[in-house]
Amino acid sequence: MDEDIKKLSEQAALYAGKLESALSEMRKVIVGQDETLEKLIIALVADGHVLLEGVPGLAKTLMVKTLTETTSTSFSRIQFTPDLLPADIVGTKIYDQGKGTFTTQKGPIFHNFILADEINRAPPKVQSALLEAMQERQVSIHGNTFPLERPFMVLATQNPIETEGTYKLPEAQVDRFAFKLIIGYPKKAEEKQIIRRNTQGMDIKPKHILHAKDILEIQKFNQRIYADEKIEDYVCDIVDATRNPDEYGLELDGLIEYGASPRASIWLILAGKAHALLQGRGYVIPEDIRKIAYDVLRHRIILTYEAEAEEKTSDDIISEILGKIRSP
Repeated sequence: MDEDIKKLSEQAALYAGKLESALSEMRKVIVGQDETLEKLIIALVADGHVLLEGVPGLAKTLMVKTLTETTSTSFSRIQFTPDLLPADIVGTKIYDQGKGTFTTQKGPIFHNFILADEINRAPPKVQSALLEAMQERQVSIHGNTFPLERPFMVLATQNPIETEGTYKLPEAQVDRFAFKLIIGYPKKAEEKQIIRRNTQGMDIKPKHILHAKDILEIQKFNQRIYADEKIEDYVCDIVDATRNPDEYGLELDGLIEYGASPRASIWLILAGKAHALLQGRGYVIPEDIRKIAYDVLRHRIILTYEAEAEEKTSDDIISEILGKIRSP
């Protein structure tokens, strides 16, 4: 087993070098936000979707576009608005009068990277058009099913402060995002650099580092990263603590409406493996799980009105759980 893990670590180190090169290219364009960029790469390796939340002007769209340029894949931006229709996303069938037949007009969902900009501005019916694509990686158009080209990744953005004209994302859809990343303001020195780049005509273009076949190869290898049974038990304890906090000595009575779903356990392992791979390791350690726990769990823990009244956040709950659950 030790020899197998050694071989996995050697291969992981090679892939980590490629991923670090891609990250370096992204950092040339995006000032600051290093942790967010790293989490985007981890989500890509784990083959998961990402929900980005932050106020306007924090380069959410630019991050996604830069990731696409770095990976040399196809990209489509869908601006979600109240008048958007499901057919505007997945496509529809159009009648050809000359031939007397219907032809399929594929929508913008048929790309590798999808930026669902301001996803909460479209009604639930439109948001649900993404459900099949995100989970089954296929789209149904008038009874016909079309597979989506791999890699396939949805990166959705939402604004946390302007609620007028927005629709709450259905829980079923939120649960399909591997990560929910909170993007904060840049530091003062970083903002100064942003000003210079955007007022002095600087046009930085990232190099193509990864191709589609490279991403698929790394995603497949990520499944082979070793996660010991003790790591699996650790993950199960963390997730179970969101559902049954009393059993773990956590004083969270009346704060959690619903705990995390089984998808949380799956993504904690997959993203933990991806974090280990990025560090050049062929095996998962507890620190890998803790590093990505907030991003995997924060949108899966549904708080009660009492928790909101006490100004408790999901991150506060996760901190208490991680502090209580003993790591292997």
